[in-house]
Parts: sequence; structure tokens; C-alpha cells
Amino acid sequence: MLTVDDSAVARRLLAQIITGHDDLELVGQGVNGQQAVELAAELRPDVITMDIRMPLLDGYEATRRIMVETPTPIVLVSAHAPSEVQGSFKALEAGAVTVLAKPAGPGSPGHHTAAEDLVSTLRAVAGLRLVTRRRTPMTTPSPAPRARRPRVDGQTVDLVAIGASTGGPAALGRILRDLPAALAVPIVIVQHIAEGFDKGLVKWLDAVTPLTVLMGEDGMRPAAGQVILAPNGVHMGVSRYRRITLVQGEPIGAHRPAVTYMFQTVAEAYGGRALGVILTGIGRDGTDGLAALHAAGGRVIAQDETSCVVYGMPKAAFQAGVTDEVVSLDKLAATIAAAVAQGRGASPSG
Repeated sequence: MLTVDDSAVARRLLAQIITGHDDLELVGQGVNGQQAVELAAELRPDVITMDIRMPLLDGYEATRRIMVETPTPIVLVSAHAPSEVQGSFKALEAGAVTVLAKPAGPGSPGHHTAAEDLVSTLRAVAGLRLVTRRRTPMTTPSPAPRARRPRVDGQTVDLVAIGASTGGPAALGRILRDLPAALAVPIVIVQHIAEGFDKGLVKWLDAVTPLTVLMGEDGMRPAAGQVILAPNGVHMGVSRYRRITLVQGEPIGAHRPAVTYMFQTVAEAYGGRALGVILTGIGRDGTDGLAALHAAGGRVIAQDETSCVVYGMPKAAFQAGVTDEVVSLDKLAATIAAAVAQGRGASPSG
């Protein structure tokens, strides 16, 4: 692991977290983005943790250069300041894997959870073959689906629901950017993201897509052309009256919001008139919810392994037999647009 941060305190804390685990090794530390570029080439670390605001070269520019010169998995470890949040999403677009909040010091509330999130993320992304991941991906066949209520051929889609975790922001940006402005249905999204970064994600996605991106609010009625993102700290779902619901509830599989909760409520509200999409991410959140959606007659699409940053959540759904299609990231927007247009007599381009 290589840690890059201009704060000696932050470097020391990250070093303590990393070296506290026998399977992780800290091979170097840098104090600015220029050193990050140089040390990435010299040390060839499995993973780099990167700050955003640094002298000489910031985290965004360092990420951009590293991904061109020596592609390496980069985990952004950033503060909540607005300038750093937006810089983090630019760096994600440039190729960083994910963004995490800087852990507070030992003894502070939330330190243990933040440290464990960092460690599990570093383990998950260590050794990712980023050059391979950026080749043109191939669509792989899905297993035979479980028995379920038959879908009507050409059945209309009234809602698209998307779940994602590690690697998700960049994937969402790619998909939403390529969807038509006149998309005839709303999209609801649960994206696992560090506390304090949800509003920044809404702002960033809204800037890259022709659609309107909003933070979910309790009682909101989703409208065509809207993208509604779950806020941190609550589960987001859809009621039987097809309104957004936000509930505190217990975490599901350590997640709140949970992708599974969203898919389960979408299955109840929309049944076969919903399209579920599961994207890159650690773990299996979403699989149980997709099973409910699949059984209700909804269509389920999983991102393929080649284009995933972490093939965890799509793999779990695939292995459970609840996916109808496995599609590469570069084809997901077109696949979603075609599914929405089907049954409406409209072309995918809107």
C-alpha cells in the first residue's frame, strides 16, 4: 500500500490502520500528488490511498496521471469540505476506485467503523487489473432464471431501480450521461457511499447527465426523467402508492441505505413493470431484493465481471440465478433505454 496525504497526522493515522493488519503492508508514503505519481511508478503498490487537496499536484491530477502512466487502484480518502467532495468525484471520473471519509483519530466516535471500512476496501481492490478492466468487455450468458410469474413480451417498464457500491459512482456517471433526456420513467438509486458524500454525488451526477438528479425525500412522487438518490443513514424505498419512502430501520447486511430494501419495495409496488440493475460493489447487498423483483416478473440486469471494479454484488445475483441479462458497462445505458422504450412505441433515443 502507498499512502499519499500532505497532513502528517493523516499519514500517521492511515499508517497505523494499515500496519495493524498482518495481510496489509505499507510500502511508502507521499506528501503531494507529484510524489504520488513518482512513487506509483517506482514502488508499483497494489493500492494507493490518496488525499484530494495537496500542494504541487492535487489528488485529481495525480489520479489522472497515474491512470495513464501506471494504472493502480486508487482509494480516495478525503474530507467532507465541499471543494474536496467535488474534487473526489472528478478523481473518480478519472479512474479512482472509490472515495472514503478520512477516519477520525482512535477513541473518536466512528473510528472503528471507518477503519474497518478502509481495510475491507483496500483488501477488495488490491491487485485489480485495471488495464484489463478497461478493455472492451464481453457480455456473458446468464444462468437459467428461477421459476417466476411469466413476463408479458414487450411489457412496459415504469421504473428503473439501480444498486451499486464500490466503483459505483463512476459507473453511474457513465450510465446516466448516456441516457436520453426524454427518458419516459424515473430512476431510483441506492449507492453505498461514505457519510457526507451523498449530496456531493447528487450534485456531480446532475452535472454529467441530461436527466434531473435529486436527493430522495419522504413522500416524493418519482417523475419521468428524474433520478432519485438515497440519502445516507436511511433506507429508501417506494410505497404501494408509488411514492418515495425514507425509513430509519436497522441496517440490512450492515448497510443503511440497503440496496436489497429498495429492490424489495420496488417489487411490491411495481412488480413486472420494474427494471432492476445491479452494479459493481463489494458483498451481496441487493441479491435478496432482486430475488423478490425477479419472482414478481421484473427484469433484472447485472453488470458484467470485466467492467466491474469489484465483481461482488453482480456476482452474488448471478450465482443466485436472479438475473435475466449480464451486460457490460458501455452497453448498460442503451440496454436500459431500449427496455424503457419497449412497449411504448418509442425509439431508445427518445
